[in-house]
Amino acid sequence: MSRIGRMPIEIPDGVTLKVEDSRITVKGAKGELSQDYLDSIVSINLEDKVCTVERKDESKQAKAMHGLYRKLIHNMVVGVSEGFSKVLLVNGVGYRAELRGEALVLNLGYSNPIEYPIPDGITVTVEGNNRIIVSGADRQQVGQISAEIRGLRPPEPYKGKGIRYENEYVRRKIGKTGIK
Repeated sequence: MSRIGRMPIEIPDGVTLKVEDSRITVKGAKGELSQDYLDSIVSINLEDKVCTVERKDESKQAKAMHGLYRKLIHNMVVGVSEGFSKVLLVNGVGYRAELRGEALVLNLGYSNPIEYPIPDGITVTVEGNNRIIVSGADRQQVGQISAEIRGLRPPEPYKGKGIRYENEYVRRKIGKTGIK
């Protein structure tokens, strides 16, 4: 039995969860999220601010989807009540980040600055000129946007220049040595 799938989901005050026609909809203070699910594989039960996910049979696919759908629902509940965020650090001489309207402008050592458009549902803030905070209600979208921004100039191992996550460790390499 899936350990994650068996865990109940506590629904906090101010959050509403609806299950209808193979679609889960969660509304809260930070927005509204929805997710399709396979009702032939799992069933979702709501009772007194507690949501449980149960599988309908013991097939391999049902076992795989049991924990997945429970975690997706939990992420939606946490997202609309608290939200998710990721912090990126910009390291390098002359490397900067700033907000201009609905775009994040990054100077990363290329000949021209890069303008990254910020999608709806995501808020990006820049602290100083080297700390970028990406936040929103959808965990997948926050992670995807953070990965795309990091992918514009990933950290390099010799000088550590580039964009990295706040808790990411960049293994440094030793450069050339002058052997005579």
